Amino acid sequence: MERRKIHSQGPTLSRIVAGAWRWHTVSAETVERLTLVALEHGITSFDHADIYGDHSNEETFGLTLAKNPSLRNKMELITKCDIKFPSAKRPATWVKHYDTSKEHIIWSAENSLKMFHTDRLDLLLIHRPDPLLNPYEVAEAFSSLKKDGKVLHFGVSNFTPSQFRMLQTHLPFPLVTNQIEISLSRLDPFFNGDLDLMIELGVSPMAWSPLDGGKLMANEREMFGKATKYSASYSQLALAWLLKHPSNIFPVIGTTQPDRIKEAAKAIDIKLDRQDWFEMLKWVMGKELP
Repeated sequence: MERRKIHSQGPTLSRIVAGAWRWHTVSAETVERLTLVALEHGITSFDHADIYGDHSNEETFGLTLAKNPSLRNKMELITKCDIKFPSAKRPATWVKHYDTSKEHIIWSAENSLKMFHTDRLDLLLIHRPDPLLNPYEVAEAFSSLKKDGKVLHFGVSNFTPSQFRMLQTHLPFPLVTNQIEISLSRLDPFFNGDLDLMIELGVSPMAWSPLDGGKLMANEREMFGKATKYSASYSQLALAWLLKHPSNIFPVIGTTQPDRIKEAAKAIDIKLDRQDWFEMLKWVMGKELP
């Protein structure tokens, strides 16, 4: 598995990232199995969020790390904060909202450390743009966490180019990624400036739902020919399509099946021809390029 820096001043991650957002649907033993299979196949980066599994996924993953402490130095931990929603585990919250206050960012990061049984997060992201985001408060929170060695790098998720630039202007160090929805079914980032800004700033984006939630593409007849040509599955072709983009996209796969992790890891070896890339784009657009 290829490993690459997500930013010149950022962490080195596996090019395919294991996403844990569905892992609350399986047992702690399966989570351990998924983790071990991912590492065995070179997927060393694990994407979480404080809210996944009704605030339970980090804790379940942490059980694997508590049981196997040596695994921590073989992986990169990524998590997200700022979304709050009504939950028995968060009784003070009565309406879904975002919280990018200094107090909450620091509390959330420290709580994630406790759940993971670790002393540092490799990457912390603001999960959703907050209309009340005060960049000075965010900068203070990030700087404090970085100074204390609790979080090594910072980024955002679902930010527009203008939101990304605004926050970056107030930080003394770079945001190293923007995790956004990108897939053959979600083409907007290729045309709305999202990926242009990433290239401009030397920031590699992370792609959530890169397989459109596990759905196969509608153009199965056409994809069959490509799959045969590359000896690949449809999912592998969809990942290879993202990996070819010059913004250096890091797809985040959200499977709960060990075999799908193994399959995704092999996508890194598929080198799509430029014309095949554009033909796949044509299929999903439903028309010729202008």
